[in-house]
Amino acid sequence: MLYFVVAVLVVLYALALTFVLFHSLTDAHLIYHYLVSPGKKKKFVPFGPNQPFVTIQLPVYNEIYVAERLIDVVAAINYPAEKIEIQVLDDSTDETTEVIAKKVAGLQQANINVRHIRRATREGFKAGALKHGLSLAKGELIAIFDADFLPSKDFLQKTTPYFEDQHVGMVQTKWGHINKNSSLLTSLQAIALDGHFSIEQTGRNAAGYFINFNGTGGVWRKDCILDAGNWEADTLTEDLDLSYRAQLKGWKFLYLEDVTTPAELPPVISAFRSQQFRWAKGGAETARKNLKKVLTSHLPFSVKWHGLFHLIYSFGFVSIIISMILSVPLMAVRTNYPQYQSFFKATNIITISFLIYAIHYFISYSKNTAGSFGKKLFGFIIRFPLFVSLFVGISLNNAIGILQGYGGIKSAFIRTPKFNTTSAQHRLYSNKYTHIRISWTTILEGLLSVYFLFGITLSLHIKEYVMIPILGIGFIGFAIVFISTFTERKLTLKKA
Repeated sequence: MLYFVVAVLVVLYALALTFVLFHSLTDAHLIYHYLVSPGKKKKFVPFGPNQPFVTIQLPVYNEIYVAERLIDVVAAINYPAEKIEIQVLDDSTDETTEVIAKKVAGLQQANINVRHIRRATREGFKAGALKHGLSLAKGELIAIFDADFLPSKDFLQKTTPYFEDQHVGMVQTKWGHINKNSSLLTSLQAIALDGHFSIEQTGRNAAGYFINFNGTGGVWRKDCILDAGNWEADTLTEDLDLSYRAQLKGWKFLYLEDVTTPAELPPVISAFRSQQFRWAKGGAETARKNLKKVLTSHLPFSVKWHGLFHLIYSFGFVSIIISMILSVPLMAVRTNYPQYQSFFKATNIITISFLIYAIHYFISYSKNTAGSFGKKLFGFIIRFPLFVSLFVGISLNNAIGILQGYGGIKSAFIRTPKFNTTSAQHRLYSNKYTHIRISWTTILEGLLSVYFLFGITLSLHIKEYVMIPILGIGFIGFAIVFISTFTERKLTLKKA
């Protein structure tokens, strides 16, 4: 019986590491395409009578801290007045609605074409709001901004010219970060997002693979949305879902790395965890819905391969939590079962994956960080282990969402609280939308930090020193998430 259990543990460990290896090799292919990509240069055209009509949609739900700022910034976008309308798609249930109504009324008096649109219910959440707004939209093009985004005045001047190509269905811009340097948490999130928006989006787009609309900071052709079946609310990532349905229909997507739209990074761990859970679960739901269509299509093999790993990317968190947990008992197997020595030697190949990911994030970090090469390298060396630890620390949280997504277990769309971190009145722990609770997941994260501390002690005892860095990352990551959650809850209750 013991031999059977050991064999099962070894097989599970091997499968987890195999997924990570193949994912990293796919990532290496994107790095190659990013490095050889010539990039897309900015296009500027003078505004004239032939400009397409643009509808700007602002989906808002209880955003008292940022609603006014959003509307003001969007109203200042430079575009012919007769060719633009702004829809504030307001599903709020609090005083945000009054703030929006007052702001919209003032702009209407200034001859700004802006509408305050309310629905009877919040059915379909963000997807439902966008779909409702689309039914009322006059625009040939649809630009979308979440509540914490700050598009530049020339946003439409930089994006709309690409729609001269009638096959282009969507243009996505890069996310910037208005609070990147406000804390260690936000700086580590910036590393992750910059890696996605530089290497992944650019690499996929340059190679002709499917990319995704990131939910905001982009422009759609209305006909593309309708041809793909319109917005649907059966996943938590309606943006990724519509992106794949549209590209399967043959629409062309473009990503502009040189056009940046600033936004706010979640400044507290609770908001970050909630956001990551939604993205991970929604990604799994979208894979469940669309992966078969991708794999059975007539697309080239390379497009299918990258579509596969794009859609199931979040499964990496399941692989991480499995391999991390199994690393402790497998230390005993390594010591007491010599027949598995060849297997453990073979697993050293996973070092390649770590190096690939390090190269991925150093390239994007260097691209998005000012200073000399030496300064960038030093900053990355300091931050990268903490970056890895943070995402290992939320791997349990995300893995639960992923398994729920693949299992068809539905949950409500929980939007990420916005804080307006550029405001002088900003207070992290008095945000009325922040509800920090200690769940059973939080307790398990605390127990896992103790588990990995035990693993470190065991590795020292049996002299398996090679495992200490891995177990140390697990200990630090889960400890950070566990302690931060308790600390934020205490501060939130104190401010209440």
